[in-house]
Amino acid sequence: MIVLIVFVSLFAIWLLFYFIPVGLWFSALVSGVRISLLQLVLMRWRKVPPSTIVSSMIESTKAGLSLNPNELEAHYLAGGNVTNVVHALVSAQKANIMLDFKMATAIDLAGRDVFEAVQMSVNPKVINTPPVAAVAKDGIQLIAKARVTVRANIKQLVGGAGEETVLARVGEGIVSSIGSAASHKIVLENPDSISRVVLEKGLDAGTAFEILSIDIADIDVGKNIGAQLQMDQAQADKNIAQAKAEERRAMAVALEQENKAKAQDARAKVILAEAEVPLAMAEAFRNGNLGIMDYYKMKNIMADTQMRETIAKPEKK
Repeated sequence: MIVLIVFVSLFAIWLLFYFIPVGLWFSALVSGVRISLLQLVLMRWRKVPPSTIVSSMIESTKAGLSLNPNELEAHYLAGGNVTNVVHALVSAQKANIMLDFKMATAIDLAGRDVFEAVQMSVNPKVINTPPVAAVAKDGIQLIAKARVTVRANIKQLVGGAGEETVLARVGEGIVSSIGSAASHKIVLENPDSISRVVLEKGLDAGTAFEILSIDIADIDVGKNIGAQLQMDQAQADKNIAQAKAEERRAMAVALEQENKAKAQDARAKVILAEAEVPLAMAEAFRNGNLGIMDYYKMKNIMADTQMRETIAKPEKK
């Protein structure tokens, strides 16, 4: 019975100190943070960890910042990272970066790491671009790699584009710069010209970063794209010419066959006409328009004509 009473008593004491965090209240008090014990109890009921709010208040107070615990609690309930926001505010103050609580919470709720952004503002970040292939006016392909040094733009972190946009714009600028060069040799002699042209385009507009420098790390010579295109064009022209020649040959063959058909048709008509000659002669005999002597004379003339044609033609060997 005594053991049960002791256990119940200990549980009641633990429950009392859980809902009434006297230790946290005392820590806040000795650290110069004015927060009532009732506020800490209400935080428990609102499912807000008092330790997170108290530790953030202590950190900000020691750094010389004046934060409202109600605002910290509201940010936690909105799904924000209170500890990260306070770290960012303290770091921004030490680095003389203009960042208020409202902006910091907005950046945090937007899904960005506000503490990392402050660190990037102090210590710029280097982004390596993937190989970018471009072709100069002389048809030679160049493959360039660049290093982009950026720092976070605090004012553009909410709604600003990310690293992918910066890399895409830098790649576009490199392609445009190499493509406008008269010769690939000019680009190889002065690779810094690419950096100047790209920086002048203001590629960081609308992004969450500020481009400090663009350095060309490496340039390799690729294929002779111009010669390859000319070879492909010549092959295409050749195929077109062959196709047109084949079309003309097919048309000539078709015309020849058509002429042969016309000749056969003409010979058929001649044969039909010759077949009507005996009929006409028989009709002439019956009507008395042609006599026997006339017939013999016609046959003699035909025989003489055939003989002359035979004599005139050379013998075939």
